[in-house]
Amino acid sequence: TEARDATAKAANDARDEDLDGPVGYDSAAQRKREFAADMGVQSHALRMAAEGAVAAYKEIVGETWKPFDRPVDNPGHSLDRKAAVAQMSAFD
Repeated sequence: TEARDATAKAANDARDEDLDGPVGYDSAAQRKREFAADMGVQSHALRMAAEGAVAAYKEIVGETWKPFDRPVDNPGHSLDRKAAVAQMSAFD
């Protein structure tokens, strides 16, 4: 959205965004558009890699991948309480 706002004439209060940068540099709007495009490509590549890993897991293991769900040891005790008990047991 920043790239779109920097490029849109009506939405751009600071018209300096469209001005060409110094020699050899792109305008701020152009840099924002290129950054947005790079992030889009990167997120697509990461998603495809994750989908490939899930498909490979199913082929190798034979069951659908599911996220790890750690069982709770003792739901009534918080970590702070367990730490306090362990510290106090040093005095026994």
